[in-house]
Amino acid sequence: MVVSHAAENVLGTMGTICWTIQLLPQLWHTYRTKSVEGLSKWLMLTWGIAGSFLGVYSVVQGLSIPLILQPQLFGILCLVSWAQWQYYGNGRSRVAAIAMFVGAVALFAGFEVGMIFAVKPSYNAGNLAPVLFLGVLSATLIAGALLPQYYEIYKYKEVIGISVPFMTVDLSGGVFNVLSLVFKGEFDVLAGTTYALVVVLDGVVVLCALVLNPLARRRRPRLAAAEGGLLPSETATIHNSNDIQQTMTGDKKAVEEKRDIEQGSA
Repeated sequence: MVVSHAAENVLGTMGTICWTIQLLPQLWHTYRTKSVEGLSKWLMLTWGIAGSFLGVYSVVQGLSIPLILQPQLFGILCLVSWAQWQYYGNGRSRVAAIAMFVGAVALFAGFEVGMIFAVKPSYNAGNLAPVLFLGVLSATLIAGALLPQYYEIYKYKEVIGISVPFMTVDLSGGVFNVLSLVFKGEFDVLAGTTYALVVVLDGVVVLCALVLNPLARRRRPRLAAAEGGLLPSETATIHNSNDIQQTMTGDKKAVEEKRDIEQGSA
């Protein structure tokens, strides 16, 4: 395997940049639309939690600086999106949403620092089990967090709420991070698996957007036309039936009145 610390750091930096700006399209989309419909709040919260576990893993494993910074920035931006969900989705006040964000960041940061000091000595002594457990847990959370989002896609039959550019940049960051590990010399299988999972699972969302969203755009006019065509025709049919009935009733009354007049004259 080719070892290149320069390539490792360059690719890791590119991955970090992608995973730093990845959530900006999502944050802007939520702010612009003032809506979180179709976006799973559990996705963002779970990813925020996963960021702290992955942060411990990357620090203890001694990954490159960009790969250490990446989970910290990723977790914080996920929690920003989660706070947006509290404000726009749950209807909490702005102060309450900000307080929840600050509290979550403080909690997860404290947990991460504590776990680094707790796990590092055993890791240096050759006990790899704790750090491997944290790595597996972070990978599981990152992968499992997308399941609620898949349900949102299934429910709406299209990708709404979640920004497709966000998913695309996130996917690109995963690719750069995997390539960064390739040039590390000793490939970190667990970190590589985590990044590869991001690539695959994000790719599913992007693919759903490419397939389902055009179908949904074509389906909506047909549904609107169907509703606009059937309802008026049904109404017209009812009105025509009423008019015919009223005409027949009016004619019957006119005949009866004419008969009464003729009988009175006789």
